[in-house]
Amino acid sequence: MALSAELMKNVPTLEEFWAVFTKSQEEIARREKETQEEIARREKETQEEIARRKKETQEEIARREKETQADIARREKETQADIARRREEWERGMAELRAENRRTERIVNRVSRQMGDLHNRFGELAEHLVAPGIIRRFNELGYHFDDTIAERVRLLDSTGQKILTEIDLLLENGEYSIAVEVKSRPAERDVVHHENRLGILREHKNRRNDRRKIRGAIAGAVFPEDVKAAAIETGFYVIEQSGDTMRISVPEGFRPRDW
Repeated sequence: MALSAELMKNVPTLEEFWAVFTKSQEEIARREKETQEEIARREKETQEEIARRKKETQEEIARREKETQADIARREKETQADIARRREEWERGMAELRAENRRTERIVNRVSRQMGDLHNRFGELAEHLVAPGIIRRFNELGYHFDDTIAERVRLLDSTGQKILTEIDLLLENGEYSIAVEVKSRPAERDVVHHENRLGILREHKNRRNDRRKIRGAIAGAVFPEDVKAAAIETGFYVIEQSGDTMRISVPEGFRPRDW
């Protein structure tokens, strides 16, 4: 009984037990409150952090967009400046080209005048070197021409407007017409052109019922051998300069061609 009494001394009373229980519930409530407050605080901090980062993100987006717009504006400005620069260069190039064209036109006009003068000098060559003795040279070959030589004869079409061809010297009698082409240095193309020229002369005379035989000759101050051979093969007389006069080359077996 003594032991039981001792044990009973250590058993908490109902009031003590209730006090402990109450204290435990208060502690639980306190900790739960603290936990809820901590959760609320951290949630607040999280929301604030989210808001802060969102704000920073928006600011960064705005900043980069601003930089992008500025870069676009800068590049557009540079592009416009480059376009303007290139247009200026193009216009300057076109101005230079137009100026060059004008210079070229002046050169062409000058060359055309010079060519005209050169053509006139060829006429003078025919007049001063070929014409004076050409009749005597052909008459030595058996022709019977008088002293009349037609110079720079132009053959016109049926309308009288278009020049079909031009003959430097034309010798004629009752039987023959000999057309002479005069060049300072004849070329093979001159042989071909003169052959075509005599075809035109033939047609021209046929329209006038002129049946005289047509023959050709090429005169030159300097006559290359290959051109000379081509002229002779075509059936042309070759008239070469010999000192202060001209001579007609008639190789053995040569037969002049009739048109």
